[in-house]
Amino acid sequence: MYLHRPEDEPPRATSSLAVRVAIITALAIAIFSVIFLRLWYLEVLSGDKYLDLANDNRVREIRVQAPRGEVLDRDGKVLVANRTDLALQVQPHDLPRPGPERGAELRRLENVTGMTPKEIEDEITAVQKESASSPVVLAKGLGADKVYYVRENQERFPGVTVERVFAREYKQGALAAHLFGNVGEVTAEQLKEPRYAGLEQGDLVGQSGIEYEYDRFLRGKAGTDRVQVDALGRPTRQLEGKPAEAGDNVRLTIDSDLQAYGESALNSFGLPGAFVVMNVEDGAVLAMASAPSFDPSIFTRPITQGQYRALTSRKTDAPLANRAIQGLYPTGSVFKPITATAALQDGLIDPNTIVNDTGKLKVDTVIFKNAGDAIFGPINMSDAFKVSSDIYFYLLGLKAKTNKGGGQIQDWARRLGLGEPTGIDLPAEVEGLVPNPSWRNRLYREGLTDRPWSAGDNINFAVGQGDLQADPLQMAVVYAAIANGGRVVRPHLAEQIESVTGQVLEEIRPAPKRQLSIDDGTRSTIVGGLTRAAMEEGGTSYQVFGNFPVNVAGKTGTAERGFYNSGLPIPDQAWFV
Repeated sequence: MYLHRPEDEPPRATSSLAVRVAIITALAIAIFSVIFLRLWYLEVLSGDKYLDLANDNRVREIRVQAPRGEVLDRDGKVLVANRTDLALQVQPHDLPRPGPERGAELRRLENVTGMTPKEIEDEITAVQKESASSPVVLAKGLGADKVYYVRENQERFPGVTVERVFAREYKQGALAAHLFGNVGEVTAEQLKEPRYAGLEQGDLVGQSGIEYEYDRFLRGKAGTDRVQVDALGRPTRQLEGKPAEAGDNVRLTIDSDLQAYGESALNSFGLPGAFVVMNVEDGAVLAMASAPSFDPSIFTRPITQGQYRALTSRKTDAPLANRAIQGLYPTGSVFKPITATAALQDGLIDPNTIVNDTGKLKVDTVIFKNAGDAIFGPINMSDAFKVSSDIYFYLLGLKAKTNKGGGQIQDWARRLGLGEPTGIDLPAEVEGLVPNPSWRNRLYREGLTDRPWSAGDNINFAVGQGDLQADPLQMAVVYAAIANGGRVVRPHLAEQIESVTGQVLEEIRPAPKRQLSIDDGTRSTIVGGLTRAAMEEGGTSYQVFGNFPVNVAGKTGTAERGFYNSGLPIPDQAWFV
């Protein structure tokens, strides 16, 4: 039977099914389109990128340390060179993931490095914070037994390698130890400084001394080794890398023979001290040393707290301190040429003016005397230098004008180079102190001293006693300025920078700090008096220098240094310039 559906009657089940099919079809097409577009993006647009990532995952780039340049003496004799050490390195991304397997490997490393698993993890974390791709050096200077153990059991140490690294070698032993300084890994704080731009965690830089001052020349440029590895991180093929570039050499002004002779003489006393030998015309330092000294090779290995305390303790006389540029002392009579320069240049006295040295000078209730209660009678300035009359210079100190900020003698002391760093090419140089009324009166107001400035302070200052603080290099600069006619030189240890082939790349010629106007008459009076003190019978150093084959101009000095907390006097400070 056939039934006819009216045209205005809506379709039922068949129409609903068609709609659902259409929706599902549209969703399938959309999903397929998204998958297709994503695959097209990954395979076509980003294919090269992911190919590079895949290659990177099987190619390791290892930073290669550059050998540092050598340090030479003025004649080209090698003082500091390089030697190779074996270092245990870890590539963190090649280690097992955190878990039992990783813990077992770290415990095995504890037997090799002496570090606990936690210490190893902490070191890895610290390095990765600064440079995720840098290898982590866990130990240097490995013995042959440990090297063989790691290499023979390499499958038990995935991500661990033994590499050759450079360490400093001191060809002359402890000679000039205070000048060279040490080398160490660049710190996180240093990496933020412009001078260390381009370096990475683990790179070695100069941390003190010449190594620090000329690090930009000595350090060279690191290279890279490219190695193809398998899925376990084991090397399978050496690829072409970038070789490291050796650093440039630094030739010093130091005469190593003179340096050795001076150190031997200084050490023969068995007391703390220092010496400087400097060219008065250009400030080139020919020798410089401090006693006690130390073996600089101690810094080529990790240093213990006990070792560091022994290098800095007062009980051991702090061998690490460079007394030539860091030791602050009253100068005693070696200060007298400064007082004489101020007196002659400012017209306080004439070179030929006669002063009657009675051996005593009374100021209010205080009596000042010559050393040893000596009496020299009528003397002029040249005589006063020869016999080192304190009374003569006490009178100049009493006569010199002072003001809140200084005075005539203080002003000349600063002009000649005291109270400021000399500018030598070494870090950590101290300023010293040129005391004046303003300085002492401020301390008095703050309750840090027992009295304000008085005439007695200027009298003591005129002979290098009291609160004055200077070091041997500063006094060398002062005497050089008087000797050369007023040129305040800037001392320097470096002579030139040379390539590894000996080509001169840069000459070190620091300009003088300033030129003072010192009359020829002033200079000849002072130098003449200093020559008489050394070469003329009756002079303070005649017994030592009287028979020298060349003329010597020099001044002895003995400075009182106060008392210990126990009330016992501190030994006097002895000088010769």
